[in-house]
Amino acid sequence: YLWTIGDIIALVHGPEESQETVFDEVKPLLTSLLDGYNVCIMAYGQTGSGKTHTMIGSRSEDPTAAVQDSQQGIIPKAANELFKLISEKPADSHTVEMSVVEVYNNEVLDLLARDEDGATVGVKREVITTCTGTSEVPCLTYELVRSSAEVMQLINSVLKLRSHSPTLVHMDSSRSHFIVTLTVSSKSPDALALGMIYSVSSRVSDLIQALQVQMKISCINRSLSALSDVLGALVERRPHVPYPNSKLTHLLQNAIGGDATLLIMLCVSPTQRFLAESLQSLGFGARARQVQREPSRRKNTALKMK
Repeated sequence: YLWTIGDIIALVHGPEESQETVFDEVKPLLTSLLDGYNVCIMAYGQTGSGKTHTMIGSRSEDPTAAVQDSQQGIIPKAANELFKLISEKPADSHTVEMSVVEVYNNEVLDLLARDEDGATVGVKREVITTCTGTSEVPCLTYELVRSSAEVMQLINSVLKLRSHSPTLVHMDSSRSHFIVTLTVSSKSPDALALGMIYSVSSRVSDLIQALQVQMKISCINRSLSALSDVLGALVERRPHVPYPNSKLTHLLQNAIGGDATLLIMLCVSPTQRFLAESLQSLGFGARARQVQREPSRRKNTALKMK
């Protein structure tokens, strides 16, 4: 993994590094989350480069065991640490809600929406721009979570819904962008602070030619091209940033160009065979690290999107 924070390349982690070592770089960001600051953690790379392993890790049928497993990734470890920090605060001072969406073929799917029988189903949602200039997903499903075990329970259930199609590289490759958001509402004497942690798994397009996946690859390419365009506009401080050009960038508008602390993990393959894809990932990181902004504290007024 190659990490970028702000305007520097911070660290490079090899395949021999433990999940705990990688998570130690994320842990300091969680304290600011409770104070109302947004945090966005993005894993970016080609199929098979380790994004799912980094963000989720090995999954267990027992959600409680999954939180304690040393092989678990950033999302379960972050949830565990978050609830540990909350337990040290006064009772009922914080609430945590979770949403999970997938951007697939340039459509936003709400993976926590349920049918009449209570089963989770992927329901299409729209992304809009509010009067304040932020992005919002009306009717997006939020689940109240009280422990890291509940977080992993939901993740394990929605992973079964994700759209999969085999590629020449990875027979269980997800053809989508996966976004988990934990919204932390904290009560203070004068106002309510709202902090969000966005965990994003975003993939580089693989160099494959299979006709049955060509349209889906095209949609992924457009999303990644739009993401690159947005970063370019932010770096050059253009008056107009083209967030609405794709559902992915519109959805992540508040995290990419807003006031969130953005941490990007570039997942690359160590083999020469995938040099082109690795260079594409590194190019994305080089552009992203040029984006400058100052994180600010959020107030929970009309920002809570339901």
